[in-house]
This record gives sequence, C-alpha cells and structure tokens, in this order.
Amino acid sequence: QVKLVQSGGGLVQPGGSLRLSCAASGIAFEYYDINWFRQTPGKEREGVSCLSASDESTAYLDSVKDRFTISRDLPGMKSYLQIDDLKFDDTGVYYCGLFRTYGGVCFLDRDSADVWGQGTQVTVSS
Repeated sequence: QVKLVQSGGGLVQPGGSLRLSCAASGIAFEYYDINWFRQTPGKEREGVSCLSASDESTAYLDSVKDRFTISRDLPGMKSYLQIDDLKFDDTGVYYCGLFRTYGGVCFLDRDSADVWGQGTQVTVSS
C-alpha cells in the first residue's frame, strides 16, 4: 500500500529543464524527510537534494546548487525536483526516497530509505 511513484524524466539537450515528480500514497507524508538521489553507471549513488519535514530546511549537492530546486506539496503528498540548465553530468537515474524525520536538518548522505520510488531516467544529450 505504501509507495512512491515517479515521473518527469526524459531526453533533454544541454541547457534544458525538467521537473521530476514523486507522488506518495499510504503513508503519513508530513512526517518524512524527502531525499533525491541519482545513479550513473560507473559512479556511486549520490544524494543531490533533501527537504526536512522537521524544519523545512533544504540542502543541495554543490554541483547542482543554483540549478536544482526541491519542493513539497503537502496536501498533494508530492515532492518535485526542478532541474534547470541541464549538463551532461546530470545524466542518470533519479530516485526519491522518504526517511522518517527525527528533527532538525536533513542530510544528503543516507543509506536506507523507508520508501523508495522506482526511479526515472534523465538523459542529457546534444
């Protein structure tokens, strides 16, 4: 019953934009931090952004700061990751994950989400 459904990926030229979505159901969404990760073959999974359910603070990987924006629609039980000025190195599978909040800020590097989305492919190509 508990699940995250992702959408919004695609094939985009450098400099383009995408908005990834992560829709939750069957869970008390307001009590979970939201984390976005990406995975590229040959590279380790990296956390790109997070939003704290405790204090609503956000954090970003340095390489995506000022280009990525995380947001939360609480009534709609959704998170969005707006990606602008896409670069080749942004290519990868993007995953959202929910982590039960325990207070304070969120952290980019987390191991085991309580709930994972299925992932969505972002490909940046000219």
